[in-house]
Amino acid sequence: MKILWLDLNSSYAHSSLALPAIHAQMMNDTSAQWQRFSTTINENIGLIICQLLEASPDVIAATNWLFTHEALIQILGRVHALLPQCQIVLGGPEFLGENELFLRTNPFVTAVFRGEGEETFPQWIACHKDMAKWIDVKGLCYIDADAKYQDNGLAKVLAFDKLIAPEESPFFNWEKPFVQLETTRGCFNTCAFCVSGGEKPVRSLSIDVIRERLVRIHAHGIKNVRVLDRTFNYNIRHARALLQLFLEFAPDICFHLEIHPALLSSELQDELCQLPQGLLHLEAGIQSLREPVLEISQRKGRLTDALDGLRFLCTLPQMETHADLIAGLPLYTLADMIEDVHTLASYGADEIQLESLKLLPGTEMRRRAAELGICYSPYPPYEVLQTREISAPQLQVARQLSRMIDGFYNVKAWQMVMRQMMLENSDFLMRFLHHLTTHDWIDQPLSLEKRGLILYDFSKKYYPTYRNAITMAWIEAGLSLKKQPAEKVLTKRQTPPTQWQVIDGEYKESLRLCFLPIGENNDEGYWYGFESEIQQPKPVFKALS
Repeated sequence: MKILWLDLNSSYAHSSLALPAIHAQMMNDTSAQWQRFSTTINENIGLIICQLLEASPDVIAATNWLFTHEALIQILGRVHALLPQCQIVLGGPEFLGENELFLRTNPFVTAVFRGEGEETFPQWIACHKDMAKWIDVKGLCYIDADAKYQDNGLAKVLAFDKLIAPEESPFFNWEKPFVQLETTRGCFNTCAFCVSGGEKPVRSLSIDVIRERLVRIHAHGIKNVRVLDRTFNYNIRHARALLQLFLEFAPDICFHLEIHPALLSSELQDELCQLPQGLLHLEAGIQSLREPVLEISQRKGRLTDALDGLRFLCTLPQMETHADLIAGLPLYTLADMIEDVHTLASYGADEIQLESLKLLPGTEMRRRAAELGICYSPYPPYEVLQTREISAPQLQVARQLSRMIDGFYNVKAWQMVMRQMMLENSDFLMRFLHHLTTHDWIDQPLSLEKRGLILYDFSKKYYPTYRNAITMAWIEAGLSLKKQPAEKVLTKRQTPPTQWQVIDGEYKESLRLCFLPIGENNDEGYWYGFESEIQQPKPVFKALS
């Protein structure tokens, strides 16, 4: 039997764990011949289909994701027309809800799996030619021989710690810039918008098992590990043990973690303070800074504790903290969001992400959408179109605000000056957004230099007191001293003053100097030094005179 796994991704930067996780449990099954075909939604459908036909599989399996759904259906529908005897089975988060409509709309799909597939996929493969036995496969949904819909509930792997690790499979992808390490399944929280909300029981791997897997990951030279754990600090003792384990792999590996800022005990704060530079990148789940919004979303944890925790995390200089907000949550207005963005900036968040809510299949919020006054798209990615509190045009403003934050605030070169302008001018955020949308820049891909030019020109017209700050950011980003943001910079035959206050680096006579005057008489300002011999664009020295 030939099993072909269609590994369809939105881009080559992403890779699914589903294939190696399932294949690892079936490596001893010699009756199955496995083949993987990896591609993206941007490739030519005709070429993809030709390659699938060449493999001549008996079973095609794939994971259905929000952003691959449409392309996947287009491909598989055509393949079925050419290979009608081939069985097509799908899994993934798209099938956590009701699946009858999907199966009847797409009759070329043999069956779909709801839930975790490591145990149920091998069970189905063993009886895939005998539909009478499918009723015993937990989580399987299908249309039977009598055209009746069969729903076998939700599959969960209770012995999560007994599974063979995905890294054991030859299909595990070691070529990506990061790998995912699933240390926990389930979540203590009950967020109504999340597919893991209220998923019990929470199942975790032991520290010894995680260590063994990290040793293997480290041996492959992986530098970034994304730890899949919805709230790693729910269990404080386990969280502290994890942090100590991560230290064993410093400075070779950076770990990306999701953390609940409301659950930061004093002991855990002490642990975090002692960690070295670059060990952690934290994603702090905030969603909203409004108590009623969090309550109706069924998110556990007091807001005051979350804000205190986030404020603490943002003070840690040795790690980056990413905070997220979700537009489209019930009771959340556009004005609330704008104010919350300002608050996160005031805390010094390293990244602010403003996402649009998507009502995912199987979530409590999707089931209660009408009750909550939420109108959402019936098509993937099921984005919220409007709520009682925010209109469709306002959600578009939120989307554009997200683009602006990501393109300017979340870019290190412009972050400090953006934060300063936001916090010192309550109208700056929306005024700058209006400027970007008026010139049709908001949805265009912009280079670092172009963003600097836009910001400088805008500041020069409306907020001239920030020109020097933008020029300094421009210089420190290594951008051209011949462009407009450097118009005040003096570059020719600059000699150092008799005394200056060194801010960064070490002065050498071989450095090429430039001077940014900040006083009326050109006697005060900032000095930057550049390595002349290697033509390094970024300065290596900075001083104030």
